[in-house]
Amino acid sequence: MKKLMAANWKMYKTGAEAAETVKEMAALLNGTAPEGREIVVFVPFTALERASVAMTAVKGASTGAENVYPAAEGAFTGEISPAMIRACGASWVLTGHSERRHILGESDAFVGEKTAFALSSGLRVMLCIGETLEERESGLLRNVLERQLRLGLKNVPADTPVEALAIAYEPVWAIGTGKTATTEDIVETHAICRELMRDILGARADETPLLYGGSVKPANAGSILALDNVDGVLVGGASLKADSFTQIINA
Repeated sequence: MKKLMAANWKMYKTGAEAAETVKEMAALLNGTAPEGREIVVFVPFTALERASVAMTAVKGASTGAENVYPAAEGAFTGEISPAMIRACGASWVLTGHSERRHILGESDAFVGEKTAFALSSGLRVMLCIGETLEERESGLLRNVLERQLRLGLKNVPADTPVEALAIAYEPVWAIGTGKTATTEDIVETHAICRELMRDILGARADETPLLYGGSVKPANAGSILALDNVDGVLVGGASLKADSFTQIINA
C-alpha cells in the first residue's frame, strides 16, 4: 500500500495562491510523486478548479474538497455537491474533520450521510475521526472512535472500491496546537482504529489507509510514517508552503 500524503489547506489561499503553491510543489517533485507515495491536497472551494488544473503537472497527485453536502442538488445555500466537486477536477473530499464537528456542529450521523453519499457519487472520501483531550482523559477514547467510525461508515455502499476510502485519525488536542501525540499514543490508538475498522469493514479494512493527523511537520513526519498501522499523514499548517510539504512527502 502506498503512503497517502494529504494536505488540508483549510481557509487559506485564493485560487491564484493555490495554483502557485501547486506549481512550486510540482517543480520540487520533478513532476511526480516519490515511489511508494500518493499525494492529495484538500483546498478551499474557490481555489479547487485552479489547483486541480495545476495539479495535472504532478503524476500520482490529486485534489480534494474540504466539505460536501449529501444531495445531488437543491435549496442548500452555501453548500456544494459531489458533481460540483468533480466538475472542478477534484476526486477526493474530506468528511468529519474535527473543525467541522466541533466548530460547525456536524453530528456523527450527518458525517456518515455525507460519507456514504460522496462515495456513492464517485468521490474518494477521507473520513476524519478523533477525540478531544477531555474525552481521552476521561477514558472515552475507544468509545469515541467506535461511535465515529460506526456512524461515519454506516450505509457505505457495499461495492465501494477499496481505494475510494481512507480514514484519518486526528487527536483534536494536537491540531494546530504544536502538540503531537507520542509515538506510543499513535501506535496504541491506530491499533484500536484498525481493530474497529476490521469489525466494521471486514477483510477490506487492512487495505484501507489509516492516516495520522495533528501537528505533522518535516521534523517528525518520518518517525510517524514508520509506525505500525500508519499508512500516511494528514498535514495542516506545514502543508501551506510547498517546500515544507514536499519535505514531508519525501520523509
